[in-house]
Formats: sequence, C-alpha cells, structure tokens
Amino acid sequence: MGNVRDYPLLVFVLSFIALWLSAQIGASVLRRRLTLEEGAREDLGVVLAATLTLLALIIGFSFSMAVNRYDQRKNYEEAEANAIGTEYVRADLLSQVDAAKVRALLKSYVDQRVLFYATPDSFYAIGTADQIRRIDDRTAQLRT
Repeated sequence: MGNVRDYPLLVFVLSFIALWLSAQIGASVLRRRLTLEEGAREDLGVVLAATLTLLALIIGFSFSMAVNRYDQRKNYEEAEANAIGTEYVRADLLSQVDAAKVRALLKSYVDQRVLFYATPDSFYAIGTADQIRRIDDRTAQLRT
C-alpha cells in the first residue's frame, strides 16, 4: 500500500468527517449533562473569538512562510539553470574536442539535477535517502 501522503483528498475528507462527528457527539453530550448560564455563554464567546483569531494568525504565518520558501526555491532553480546555460554557451570558447566534453558533462549534470528534483524527499519513502545521496555523489563528481 502507498503512503498516506499520496492521497491528500482522502485524508482531508476522512479527517473532516471524523472531526465533524466528534464535534456533534461532544455537543450532544454537553447539552445533556450541563446547562450553561448566560454569563458563561458570553465568556465562551470571548474565548472562541480569541481562539479563532490565533488560528487565523497561525494559518496566515504558515502560508506566508510557505510562499517565501517556494519563491526562494524557484529563484535558486532559476539561478542554477542560468549558470548552466551560461557555461554551455561559454564552452564555445574552448577547442571543439574540449567543448564537446564539457557539453557532455553539462548534459549529465543537468540529468542528475533533474533526477534530484524529481526524487521524492519523503522521510517515509524507502531508500530515498540512499538515492539522494547517490545523486549528490554523482553531481559532485561531475562538478569536479
């Protein structure tokens, strides 16, 4: 069977149903056993508003950090692609034999980088750490 993270929609739906059922059961049990006074209801409203405000802040900061990290990774990938392209063009300054060797090495390097970005970096994936380590080793060999 695959990883749970391979089915995010299913996890969302099941979690939503489980939380909704839990809330309904909790509310029905609370109604039967305890009747709240008017002052307690007002206090509960203040606590609810404060909790929802904190939740909104946490969600906002989480999205902000995720967007920043995405932009940073995109910029790094773009810079790496530009550097590889520049090196490919500068290979014309070498002799034809050396230029062909450099271009072949650059193509191998690009293949390794694409493989690195295509490899899932899941902590739970079996053998992923070894595969990434092999890709890094091969990339280091190509750099030298």
